[in-house]
Amino acid sequence: MEHDIYRTFSDYLKERYGEKVYKLPVALPVTCPNRDGSITTSNLTSPNRIGECGNGGAGCTFCGSIGAGYENLPADMTITAQLAANKAHIIPKYKAKKFIPYFQNFSNTYAPLETLRGWVQEAGAGEDIVAIYIATRPDCVSDEYLEMLREEADKLGIDICVELGLQSVNYRSLQKINRGHTLGEFLDAVLRIKAHGLQSCAHLILNLPWDDRTDVIEDAKVLSALGVDQVKLHALYIVKGTEMARQYEAGELTLVSREEYEARVITFLEHLAPDIVLQRIIGRAPETNTLFSNWHTGWWKIRDNITATMAANGQYQGRLCKYLNGPAVRKFLSD
Repeated sequence: MEHDIYRTFSDYLKERYGEKVYKLPVALPVTCPNRDGSITTSNLTSPNRIGECGNGGAGCTFCGSIGAGYENLPADMTITAQLAANKAHIIPKYKAKKFIPYFQNFSNTYAPLETLRGWVQEAGAGEDIVAIYIATRPDCVSDEYLEMLREEADKLGIDICVELGLQSVNYRSLQKINRGHTLGEFLDAVLRIKAHGLQSCAHLILNLPWDDRTDVIEDAKVLSALGVDQVKLHALYIVKGTEMARQYEAGELTLVSREEYEARVITFLEHLAPDIVLQRIIGRAPETNTLFSNWHTGWWKIRDNITATMAANGQYQGRLCKYLNGPAVRKFLSD
């Protein structure tokens, strides 16, 4: 039986909306509770304060001053203006007709509920908009906000996907990067998102220095058991001016090799449920902003080597996803 290597985002979008769809980044005037001092501890690495933020509200150790929005337009531009500017670039080049506004930088549900409602209404107003994707933290998801998003999705006739930064299921690694939450908050957020009929996406960094392939397998198992809709994988990059940059330059952490990262992605994909969509299997960041990014190799080369290796070895997404729905009692059901 022939299998696809993994379920790509582009294929999913074509299946869902009947043609190619383009994701347009949107920057909102938001911050993060892990940066503004809302979550505080007295010690960045205190082993007894798991799940809380330290460093005086400095945020995750890997997070730069602009968050994830390297390609974003200024947040003081209106959403309408940002979308228009991005479309002006995309439409002539790709003949694009359908779009997904992506609220990308920082924690995009960390705003007053009615403010967020207004942003969703503005972003979803065009007839060429098929969905809105909203990146945020697990501890910035609540029933009240999800009810509002469900209402607006129905009114606008679009999908809404909430993208959650998890990074790892290993709570000790989350503590090391000063994430400010543990796995529990992520589980809660996904279950609530699903209960409101919205889509979910999990962000993972598969090569955190404190994780190994056992953690990668557990990443896949947890996401599969929860039934998340999509996953976005990143290779860890070291952003200048961050706490992690200081640790990196001081020799306090060691990064795995490119070959190990590729092996971890393959391990993850093979254990991941086959119906989960992969938005990407490696991210990217500009070298001007980083001390280290993707082993100084083009992200597409790493992606292509992963898929070529899997094809050559008969590996594919879901091949080892045999752990759900009571595997120990299947022998009694097959008689």
